[in-house]
Amino acid sequence: MPKMKTRKGAAKRFKVTANGKLKRNHACHGHILTKKSPKRKRNLVKSGLVAKSDMARVKKMIGI
Repeated sequence: MPKMKTRKGAAKRFKVTANGKLKRNHACHGHILTKKSPKRKRNLVKSGLVAKSDMARVKKMIGI
């Protein structure tokens, strides 16, 4: 049976933490920033965690 291929787009977007959780970046911080408040922009810079309901799907995509 052939090896599983990693989805490279997903591999670039998600990182695994020491406890096995998945880190992700927030969307909506690339452009059209003038109408967003400074607090909202500041919070979009911080990373978040993948939801528990999506965890299995993302792990399968990145080959964990």
